[in-house]
Amino acid sequence: MALSVLDLFSIGIGPSSSHTVGPMRAAKQFTDGLESSGQLAATVRVQAELFGSLGATGRGHGSDKAVVLGLQGKAPETVDTSTADDQVAAAALDAELRIGGHHRVDFNWDEDLVLHRRKSLPAHPNGMTFRALDHAGEVLHERSYYSIGGGFVVDGDASGSDKVVADSTVLPYPFTTADELLAICAREGMSISDVMLANELVWRSEAELRERLLQIWAVMRECVDNGCAAEGFLPGGLNVRRRAPSLFKTLTADTGVTDPLRAMEWVNLFALAVNEENAAGGRIVTAPTNGAAGIVPAVLHYYTKFVPGADDDGVVRFLLAAAAVGILFKINASISGAEVGCQGEVGSACSMAAAGLCEVLGGTPEQVENAAEVGIEHNLGLTCDPVGGLVQIPCIERNAIASVKAINASRLALHGDGSHKVSLDKAIKTMRETGADMKSKYKETSRGGLAVNVVEC
Repeated sequence: MALSVLDLFSIGIGPSSSHTVGPMRAAKQFTDGLESSGQLAATVRVQAELFGSLGATGRGHGSDKAVVLGLQGKAPETVDTSTADDQVAAAALDAELRIGGHHRVDFNWDEDLVLHRRKSLPAHPNGMTFRALDHAGEVLHERSYYSIGGGFVVDGDASGSDKVVADSTVLPYPFTTADELLAICAREGMSISDVMLANELVWRSEAELRERLLQIWAVMRECVDNGCAAEGFLPGGLNVRRRAPSLFKTLTADTGVTDPLRAMEWVNLFALAVNEENAAGGRIVTAPTNGAAGIVPAVLHYYTKFVPGADDDGVVRFLLAAAAVGILFKINASISGAEVGCQGEVGSACSMAAAGLCEVLGGTPEQVENAAEVGIEHNLGLTCDPVGGLVQIPCIERNAIASVKAINASRLALHGDGSHKVSLDKAIKTMRETGADMKSKYKETSRGGLAVNVVEC
């Protein structure tokens, strides 16, 4: 299997990569299949069923809206986030869908879009089934999909595990473990970002890769800007007030403050801004998921704002090194909160950001691996317990705390020589095993933890 940095970092829409981006992609994939097979013209009705975690918290995560948009041919990368809700409302009000953007079918929101709160498909907690019906009510085509985290979608005919997202491309420096990656670096005299770059050149030129990664960085910056400018409360009914705008005003007004921890305040701001935008359904970069989307941008902003000599080359190297670590989590464990809890989302992102920062601060491959290990080790066992099924409490603050933790992990690793007792591979294995042992109520179902101990407003 070959994974690219652009698989780990993709432009999409909030609030959830597994619950919003994945279902939208699956729905669009289903309708694209109807069109390519010639069955679209005979289709008069389309039904969708969401199971497991998608059914349990789908409404809070916008899964139902995402399915409607995907069925109408919208993609997470290009959908107009400012009008997405209006498009969904119009489909419900008019009782019709434009499948693929042009083929009209009748649509009954309550009957044709069903969320099963207690039923699951066998292969993964995030399962969904789509079917197209003809004039006689017969099934023309039916397909199941699994949204396995980070916006990745696999066909229901596959096994459903993360390992089925396969690209058969032969890489010059393939690795599936951190030990293998470190061995390549030692043998070839390369940094971790060098290894990733060499592998990426199999798919695209260095100039194209650089352009794509800097575009991702631009979307991250725009997301922070939008989050700092937006006022008011987040949607969903919890009445969570956006905090980024007021914090931004405070930090920009207090220019003469000499607080030695002022940089940490900025990091908090960057993370809050991103995750408040995500919670509001704005344009976001999965990094590697939406629920943890604020961590890598916050640490990257820390790099560009507070590290002398920071430049675009450093941003590219940061993202490459971070993605190398993200690939290890994707291959050997999971980045899905529904599968392993929040340790798979915030924990993975913290580890990735720590590795990226350590790389651009001059860390050796061993120090980078150490930073990544520290980042995940101290997020092990983190549950996914969103209050009200919304990516708001505790998700937004959790990103801010993990961003600071990633910076600390990087700096701690740089004070050592890279040697340490617990390897990144062992920490990832532990995360996978911990997730397997974790009760389902702590894995994005909103049936445990803070989700049941905090009274919804």
